[in-house]
Amino acid sequence: MGHVDHGKTSLLDALRKEKVAAGEAGGITQHIGAYQTTTQNGVVISFIDTPGHAAFTAMRARGAKVTDIVILVVAADDGVMPQTVEAINHAKAAEAPIIVAINKMDKAEADPTRVKNELLQHEIIAEDMGGDTQMIEVSAQTGAGLENLLEAVALQSEVMELKSNAERGGEGIVIEAKLDKGRGPVATVLIQRGSLRVGDVFVVGQVSGRVRALVNDLGEQIDMAGPSAPVEVLGSGGVPGAGDVFSVVETEARAREVAEYRERKAREKSSASGPRAASLDQMMQQLKDSDAAEIALVVKGDVQGSVEAIVQAAEKLGTEEVAARAVLAGVGGITESDITLAAASNAIVLGFNVRANNQARTAAEAAGIEIRYYNVIYDLVDDLKAAMAGLLSPDLRETPLGSAEILEVFSVSKTGKVAGCQVREGLVRRGARVRLIRDDIVIHEGELSSLRRFKDEVKEVNAGQECGMAF
Repeated sequence: MGHVDHGKTSLLDALRKEKVAAGEAGGITQHIGAYQTTTQNGVVISFIDTPGHAAFTAMRARGAKVTDIVILVVAADDGVMPQTVEAINHAKAAEAPIIVAINKMDKAEADPTRVKNELLQHEIIAEDMGGDTQMIEVSAQTGAGLENLLEAVALQSEVMELKSNAERGGEGIVIEAKLDKGRGPVATVLIQRGSLRVGDVFVVGQVSGRVRALVNDLGEQIDMAGPSAPVEVLGSGGVPGAGDVFSVVETEARAREVAEYRERKAREKSSASGPRAASLDQMMQQLKDSDAAEIALVVKGDVQGSVEAIVQAAEKLGTEEVAARAVLAGVGGITESDITLAAASNAIVLGFNVRANNQARTAAEAAGIEIRYYNVIYDLVDDLKAAMAGLLSPDLRETPLGSAEILEVFSVSKTGKVAGCQVREGLVRRGARVRLIRDDIVIHEGELSSLRRFKDEVKEVNAGQECGMAF
């Protein structure tokens, strides 16, 4: 895992090229988002290329512990970036040990010491600084340090004593699944325990089937796959979801029974439960009913200073019975990935002078996650305090009337600056409260003092029309 453009995929390509005999026609086609390489000492390692963090979080939300070890890729010339921090949060939440690969060491401006110092802020301490995290300097371009990286993984796995019984029935996790035109439903499965053979009857999520064929990461058909092997499985009755658990069962009747039971349960759950408890008052009620005493928060703000202040204030509010913990604290608008993380951690989302984009709003509605917006830190802290005391008073709700996009700004002698706008959705009404948002960050709040269409002052303007506004 790591930040965009820090060289995750090129590092994986380099690791794979080293291990694949050059004799194969044109190298190798990558079939699966996971594949195996072997170290010089014969240790087999399976790599999963995490397709963005959102997918990784979604898998975690389903309770899937997919990886044993996380390799955090950080570019030596770029240092720790926002997604690096996000990756660290995900790895810590999944309780997976981290090995840091400091990539792009072939560049002139590479500075590994800076990377190590920046990682200190996130409690990741290199071995040479007295910590327990292995940090390996590599270059995907020149291939330097790759063998050391594989040895570090092998060493970490020895420490963790990763073992599995290969004789029992296969069990694993679906990494991805798709509907293939020629082959039907295809699930990429990472075997975690036991062995999977052609002809085995299995159940995965809400579908069942019989293994028609197994395809390994080299695209070859195989008869059996052992623990930690990534394989494509053909023969399921439908397309399972990423993160579903895959289990071998004795008979087809049993498989169908389990699949039907799960499907029924899922239907009941979706009709009965509605949104989960991810609003403050519901969460406090749940905490009262259980003994678990922790409010998880996702905090996003317009500047780092406010975000840090909010996180510190929230942590100080903790009492013996209940504590607040920030799962993620970052700068910028609220994105879909924040909502996914909130759903996975059952957290509430707090926005300080920022707004959620459309995808995030839709995702939040679907998952029943409450997003609370604030522009005064004290209000936010008071709300949290009240929530922790279990006394949330009815809050001031805003009803969005509509939104408009500013196309041009004019200077008018009497009124000053006027915004020429097009109304995108809903309607715009004179005298309503307005908020100016640039890049999901609130830059002004006030009242709509003047609303004109052509030269005339009007009361309201509907979607699709253009108008002039003064604030």
